[in-house]
Order: sequence, then C-alpha cells, then structure tokens
Amino acid sequence: MARLDPAAARRGPSPETTRLRLSRNVTATWWYTVSAVIFLEVMVVLTWAAALIEAGRPSTAVLTVVAGGLAWVASTVPLLLFYRHRGDEGTWARWQRLLLPLAIAALVGAVCGAISGVWIVGVLPLVQSMLLLNWPAGLRLRMVVAATLLLGAVCFIDARSAFAADPDVNWWLVAFFSTFLPVMSVLSLWWWDVLITLDLARASEARLAATQERLRVATDVHDLQGHHLQVIALQLELAERLMANDPDAALEQLRAARGSVDEARQGTRDLATRFRSVPLVDEIANAADLLAAAGLSVSTSVGEKADTAPAAVLGPIIRETTTNVLRHGGGGWARLALTRDAAGWHYRIENDADAVARDVDGAGLDGIARRVDDANGNLDIVHEDGEFSLAVHLPAAERDR
Repeated sequence: MARLDPAAARRGPSPETTRLRLSRNVTATWWYTVSAVIFLEVMVVLTWAAALIEAGRPSTAVLTVVAGGLAWVASTVPLLLFYRHRGDEGTWARWQRLLLPLAIAALVGAVCGAISGVWIVGVLPLVQSMLLLNWPAGLRLRMVVAATLLLGAVCFIDARSAFAADPDVNWWLVAFFSTFLPVMSVLSLWWWDVLITLDLARASEARLAATQERLRVATDVHDLQGHHLQVIALQLELAERLMANDPDAALEQLRAARGSVDEARQGTRDLATRFRSVPLVDEIANAADLLAAAGLSVSTSVGEKADTAPAAVLGPIIRETTTNVLRHGGGGWARLALTRDAAGWHYRIENDADAVARDVDGAGLDGIARRVDDANGNLDIVHEDGEFSLAVHLPAAERDR
C-alpha cells in the first residue's frame, strides 16, 4: 500500500496535476479542438486529390495520395493526445512515442510527393506534424511563421512546375489550405491552451478563497477563545490570591470564571452555527420538502440572488415558521416566497390551517418578532377566511441599495 506524504498533502496538488485534472474536466472542448484540426487535415488531402484529378494524373497516384494522406491524418491523433496530456514536460520528454507518428508523416510525404510529382504533398505532412508538438510559445510562433513562408514558396514552385501545364486546375485552393493549415491548427491549439489557463486561474482563485476563509475562521476562533481564556486566567489567578484572606471574594471570582467559560462556550457555538449556516435557497427547498412530506401541496417562489439576503435573520425564521405549520397541521396547502425589491427583502409563508392562529401569541412567533425587530424589520401576521399568513420585511443593507 502506498504511503501518503504528509508534507505533500499539506502542499496540495502540483500545478501539473491540477492542469491535467482540469483538462479532463473540459473533454468536450478538447474533442472539438481535435475534430477541428483533423477536419482541416482531411480537407487538405481532399483538395490534393481533387487537384490531381483535374490535372489528369493517373488514378493510382490519386489513390496513393488519398490513402497516404489519411494515414498521415491518423498519425497526428497520437501527437494531439500527447499535446493534451503534456503537462509541463519538454518537447521531447517522451520522444519514443513521437518517433512513429513523425516517421509516418515523413514516409507519407516522401512516397506521395514522389508519385504525384507535387512538392507540397511531400513537404506538408512532416511540417504539420512537427508543429503539433509541445514547443515553447515563442519558438512555436517563429516556427509557424517559418513554416508558412516555406509552404507558400513550395506552392509557388508547384504552380510554376507541376501545374504549369494545367491552367484550369484550381491550384489556388490547394495552395491556400496547404499554406495556412499550420496556422489554423496552431490557432486551435492556442484556444485550447487559453481555456486550460482560464480554468487553472479559476481553480487557483477558488483555492485562494478557501485559504482566506480558513484564515478568517482561525482569526475569529483565536480572537474569541484568546480573549475568554485570558479573562478566565486572570479571574482564577485573582481567586487564588484571595483564597487565604477573603474566601467570599475568591468564590465570587470563581463564579465569574465559570460565567466566562459559559460565554466562551456559547460564543464558540454561535461561531460554528454562523459558519454552518445553510443558504436560503436550500432553506426554502428543505422547508418545501418537509411540508410536502406532511401531505401538503407546496409552492415556492425564490427571487434572484436570494443567497445574498440576511441569512442570519431569515434562516431561523424560515425554520420556525415551517415548524409552526407542521406542528398544527390540518391544512391542505402552503406557499413560501422570498423576494427582493427596492425596499428590501420579503419573506412570506401562507397556509390554510385555522389551527395556526392559536400560536399567534406563542413563544415561536414571539421569537420571530424579536429577530425581526433586532434587524429593524417589520412583521405582519394575518388570519382571515380560514387562511394564515406571516410576512417578514427586512430593509436592504446600505451596500445593497
């Protein structure tokens, strides 16, 4: 069994591992990129065959170029797959896997170029395959420029020699696709690199946000516990000094220390509750599931950006009002809504159970009223025509206006 290195676990995944993981998460885009490159290569092979047919070349030469061209296209697939999984490796890090595709490209170029008598058919396969390797960005750009100039010159030579006697052949189409195939292929790979870079940046941002959140939690815990522990230590030290001369005063300090312990415990509980709070969208969904499980027909309405609402106030209210409906029961339907307008946030729960009205003066609604009042909001309770509704209106924070 492999052993886990604790230091490596603390450091987290390496950039290369993260890059490969991200590349697996965008498989559809990758296959779109591969399909685009292969489609361009097949189009070049077909334009070669069409030009040779128009020029009246033997059918054996045309078939050889088509078969050889398709074999070359197939040989570029391993190069593209290597490009995808290259990580931060150098161009020739796995040269054993690159030799066969490059050898196929060179062989296809030599055979098809000789049989067809067209220089571009002999040169392009190897040039294209070389440009699909993992070259550094600056070197790749220089190679693309050099390859484009080279292929353009070869096409010019073919136009003056191989197809000079056939003015009706659409040689300009062959020249265009053949000359700019490397440029179009590298642009596709560049787009893939941009996508991976963006995903890598997004993952780094997420890790940074998580780290900042952990630091914030650690700071809050340190401030809370550090303060209370310091106070408790002082109270116990004072009690120890007073124990011999003034036992009553010492006992008072011990009681104060015990109160400080209770405050620290409650503060820790409140801190944990704050960080474990459920998003309001999930609160509404959970409430609807509970009411539906109790046999009610439930409808919900949640406005945009509901998770930006004051969850510390509305979360307990949603849970308490849902409990009220479940406690009294007897209804057939319930409606929950959380909306936002210029004035602030509005939460409303309605149902058709008359029994809910009996809890108007109960402790549950009193607690809701206190929470709403502390948040400078308004609470409206209406019971009429056999229906009960509770509406909470909270003003928008200054930063949200």
